[in-house]
Amino acid sequence: MVTQLPDAPGTIEPEPFAGPDHPMRKVTRQVAFDGFWDEARATKVAQLFDGLAPEWAAENVDELKTAPVADALDRGGAPSGGRWLELGSGTGAGTGVLVARDNTVVVLDLSAEMLAHAPDDAPKVRGDASRLPFGDDHFDAILMVNMLLFPAEVDRVLRPDGLVVWVNTRGDQTPIHLPAEDVASALPGTWDGVWARAGAGLWATLRRS
Repeated sequence: MVTQLPDAPGTIEPEPFAGPDHPMRKVTRQVAFDGFWDEARATKVAQLFDGLAPEWAAENVDELKTAPVADALDRGGAPSGGRWLELGSGTGAGTGVLVARDNTVVVLDLSAEMLAHAPDDAPKVRGDASRLPFGDDHFDAILMVNMLLFPAEVDRVLRPDGLVVWVNTRGDQTPIHLPAEDVASALPGTWDGVWARAGAGLWATLRRS
């Protein structure tokens, strides 16, 4: 069961951006529930985000983007000082929040340009999240901000008592969006957790039941 918590102070409605018909919404559900991912799709997605990197890096990381991450850490039962993996780390919107709280963080992204434009707050790994270059049960927590969900690999590298943190910075207007209940149902086994809105987005934290 995933329980909704009250909105964080200062929560606002996201501006209309990417509704249910957005192409990336279809891709998100296919990857999470059907495992539809191959080299051609990986190349296409990497090229898309390579092209976006300079623009994203030029924009300051504002509080609306970091608010869901910070609120998830505050109210979602996140471990303090744990070993974290951030998947789809992009230009580092979530990384800084994790590092500022004395966590050990490794970041991974499919896009070389995103990693090149990200601050050097944590070790960077260019890789495909469908085939993570880490051992089983390696991390205390995994953060995904506007990231495709690869359930089997998330489950594999996360410790038995580990935490999944799922963030959509534009809430249900995020192109790569899944509701908290869908994230829980896509992951192998049974998961419980909480979710809430913060900033203009939403977050969920989930643990195995």
